[in-house]
Amino acid sequence: MPVSARREVLLNRAGRIGCSTVLAFRPENIFYMTGFWGEAAAILQEGRDRPVIVAPELEAARAEAESDDCEVVVAGRGRRGLAAGAAAMAAPPSGSGRGGGDAAGGACTDCPDYQAMTYLKEAVPGIRQTEEPFYESRMVKDASEIKVLRKASRIIDGLFETCSRRMRAGQRESELQSIIMAEAAGQDAFDVGYSSTLNPLIIAGGPNGALPHAQVSRRKFRRGDLVVVDLTLRYKGYVSDASRTFAVGGAGPEASAIHDIVRESQMLGVRSARVGAACGDVDGACRSYIAERGYGRYFIHSTGHGIGLEVHEPPAVSDKVPTKLRNGMAITVEPGIYIPGRLGVRIEDSLVVRDGRPIVLHRFTKDLVTV
Repeated sequence: MPVSARREVLLNRAGRIGCSTVLAFRPENIFYMTGFWGEAAAILQEGRDRPVIVAPELEAARAEAESDDCEVVVAGRGRRGLAAGAAAMAAPPSGSGRGGGDAAGGACTDCPDYQAMTYLKEAVPGIRQTEEPFYESRMVKDASEIKVLRKASRIIDGLFETCSRRMRAGQRESELQSIIMAEAAGQDAFDVGYSSTLNPLIIAGGPNGALPHAQVSRRKFRRGDLVVVDLTLRYKGYVSDASRTFAVGGAGPEASAIHDIVRESQMLGVRSARVGAACGDVDGACRSYIAERGYGRYFIHSTGHGIGLEVHEPPAVSDKVPTKLRNGMAITVEPGIYIPGRLGVRIEDSLVVRDGRPIVLHRFTKDLVTV
């Protein structure tokens, strides 16, 4: 689906909540609308021939080069930029005789900034702050988006192969992270940059593996460690996310048994991810299997999340979410067991629902690989 078709989808979604004008500030939404990722605002409006990108001068040339059939308006940064964006949005489309904030069609925005939103409310009467049209549109991926997600997933598979060859006892978690990130960058894949972590990846050996969001440390891998490797990488804007657990020098009977339980749980979750299944059903398939084997209290997070232009986007794969899966939705399935102070196991795939069934985007084995 070309970017122009995504715009139609977005306008249709906005129309369902009474809006004929959409103003995006978040780079993910600007990219979805225009093909440009940067510091800017983007206006999409019924009756206007092309979207408008309002960008500071330092971004304007790139916006011109990278956007898909958009008008680029140069503005100052900060409040001056907002003023230009609001003015462009409120201006009537050619031949319409009305503006974006006019009673004939409301406006909505994803603007996350309080002061900016206060200004926009003054400049564009009736504007609403909501991300619903953006997330509802982005939740279902088109063929071109799925193609990029598949490529991102193949890159991650190759990095798991690198782990199987280069992980060793005596190596620091941070050393392996450096190897993986250098190889990823060579394939145009880059970290997502979580605001809540200091490291781009999760590489957690031994007791660190019991922390689902462990920070990469200088701890050295030891023989008998299980090592959780969670790779979240962005390729051409889109994020793939997968986890595998490795054994350094072999795993004991309990660790091997826990890995088998998580692997079977994950496979049950994947098989349940079909059109019409509720996200809570996928979570339940994983969670009930782990609970039946006596480890329910050690599965301490939801089963997964949507992926796309963000690593965590709707739908959440949780027992609290009734959203039903549809063709084109992309999610992760990632059950885990975490024994405090001892070990952790997580197995995760990104998948897409197509033709009613789950298509796993990763090929690297889910068996316990000994390094």
